[in-house]
Amino acid sequence: MKKIKLEILGLSPSQSQAGSFALVLGEELGNRRLPIIIGVFEAQAIAVQIENIVPNRPMTHDLFKSFADGMNYTLKEIVISDLKEGIFYAKIICTDSLREVEIDARPSDAIAIGLRFDIPIFTYEAILSEAGIVSSSLTDEEDEDEDAIKETIKATGSRDVIRDLSLDELQRMLDEALSKEDYEKAAKIRDEMGRRN
Repeated sequence: MKKIKLEILGLSPSQSQAGSFALVLGEELGNRRLPIIIGVFEAQAIAVQIENIVPNRPMTHDLFKSFADGMNYTLKEIVISDLKEGIFYAKIICTDSLREVEIDARPSDAIAIGLRFDIPIFTYEAILSEAGIVSSSLTDEEDEDEDAIKETIKATGSRDVIRDLSLDELQRMLDEALSKEDYEKAAKIRDEMGRRN
């Protein structure tokens, strides 16, 4: 299967799940985004490395790097390899020059480790097609339509209203959520659109 290279676009607190963060990965040569909800400790491990902060004592992911370096293992890449029932799976691909090994990992841990080795992150087209969100900008007319849709949702006070919207209306809402980088809302809209296909 063809692999697609991803890059980290952002890490922000989750608005719907207390104590969680949204890690947003983007297609390197495209406009699709892959939001993944991760825990606080994993978010911290990723943020520490992105910001080049050196902790007083090694974190678990730093320990993994020291261990791999000490055993002459080289990490080649991180692959977000599967998506089952809304849960992402990942593999860390490493080698000791004689054989290549795939280590099963949570995507958050794999990415935290991958950052420490400065290796690329990949996924497959099937995963990006299923869970990815296409980022596009809204025209003024679509923006006005989106405001009307939001007012309808506010007036009813029900989250079930999203189920009553047409696919075109959902697409406009998705585009707006992406333009505002509200990836959590975009993921919910994507899920509703996916249920209809």
